[in-house]
Amino acid sequence: MPDITIREAVRKGKTLVSDGAWGTFLHKKGLQSGECPELWNLTHFDDVKSIAADYVAAGSDMVQTNSFGGSRYKLEHFGCAEEVAQINEMAARASREAAGDDRFVIASIGPTGKMLLTEEVSEDEMYEAFKVQAMALEKGGADAACIETMSDTEEASLAIKAVRENTKLEIICTFSFERNTRGEYRTMFGISPTQAAKAATEAGADIIGTNCGNGIERMIDIVKEIRLAAPDVPILVHANAGLPQNIDGKDVFPETPEDMARLAPALSKAGADIIGGCCGTTPAHIKAMKEALS
Repeated sequence: MPDITIREAVRKGKTLVSDGAWGTFLHKKGLQSGECPELWNLTHFDDVKSIAADYVAAGSDMVQTNSFGGSRYKLEHFGCAEEVAQINEMAARASREAAGDDRFVIASIGPTGKMLLTEEVSEDEMYEAFKVQAMALEKGGADAACIETMSDTEEASLAIKAVRENTKLEIICTFSFERNTRGEYRTMFGISPTQAAKAATEAGADIIGTNCGNGIERMIDIVKEIRLAAPDVPILVHANAGLPQNIDGKDVFPETPEDMARLAPALSKAGADIIGGCCGTTPAHIKAMKEALS
């Protein structure tokens, strides 16, 4: 593990580069539609590890883990609820082995898919699910928890609390926004970037930001709003390779590595301290952005 925290690395003044998409890679390696991606941590460990290794080779300063849907609620859909701890531990171990001692591992924790608003699940039950996942990811060697693709500030705050109270992991929390007809950015719960930033920092997040839903160009405006709301908190952005276009029944992300590299410096200037990719991005995108930011 690195001998400094991500926040300390950010304070050195250099824009850090994260990794890119994982789902696309898993499908290229043979993951079938309807199959549990996270179960591959147990059944295809070397394939999972190779994804992280490809991003390390591309220049990523940090890599995620194959654990986005690693909560009990997501895994029970595949009949894997009893293997939550093992699946998450091995997810972190795969990325840790690829990252070595000088790159960070930021363990992915996605939404549970359950609604607090409708009392589909209680706060205590959701907290416990995040707790079990986070503790296993830490055991596997993660440096930070990347609580990502959040829409509800209550769920995000519970995840942050569970990580903070039960691990020593740094905490990253990112929300996904879409632009409405008025040109404003909101989550599916109607939360603005300002509201999300304040909720995450008040809950105890060390690093905040946004992922998915937008390409770099739109992320620039989102980051500007987050920066105004949280002037002193590091910001992470995982942008899509543009907005998806459906071609012959498949979602295609149009932005090339060169497109993202061209806009990466502007995203950094807007206030992003850590820049990586989400849907549609590849090691080639990460390498191009790394070179542009260097």
